Amino acid sequence: MSDDIEIDLDDLQRRMDGAMANLKTEFASLRTGRASASMLEPVMVDAYGSMTPINQVGTVNVPEPRMVTVNVWDKSLVQKVEKAIRESGLGINPQLNGTIIMLPIPELNEERRRQLGKVAGQYAESARVSIRNVRRDGMDQIKKAKNDGMSEDDQKLWEAEVQELTDASIKAIDEALETKQAEIMQV
Repeated sequence: MSDDIEIDLDDLQRRMDGAMANLKTEFASLRTGRASASMLEPVMVDAYGSMTPINQVGTVNVPEPRMVTVNVWDKSLVQKVEKAIRESGLGINPQLNGTIIMLPIPELNEERRRQLGKVAGQYAESARVSIRNVRRDGMDQIKKAKNDGMSEDDQKLWEAEVQELTDASIKAIDEALETKQAEIMQV
């Protein structure tokens, strides 16, 4: 490969790793029949005119295996937090007790397990799209470098490197999805 034209593979790898980390966070939010504070991480609340993560408007606790509580700090936000949880698609029905919102985690039935499996699939597809966008950016850099004088052999080598990164990331996403779906379907 020529020394004067470089494609930043480290940057592409970092961005692909970021998509994978985001997927893991989204997977952590999918409940598997047990209470977990991380299941509320993707829930955003319309607080003070901007969308805010739920853990920045209240304390999220897991007092028992099938219960999550959110102690909202500002009384005026209790209704907004409750609405955000209700509309989040988690399938949890919040119960109010003053400024504390209790979230009893129901036993997952077969239908809900399938729905959560589909949601996991959507999260994985979103991550795949992110990876493919990073790949496209890398290929665009290579095309630009070719126009700036990169040889065709170097172009093919760089394209192979970018494709290798992409394939490895997609494979990791597929494995994570398979693991998460097995976890969801486990009774």
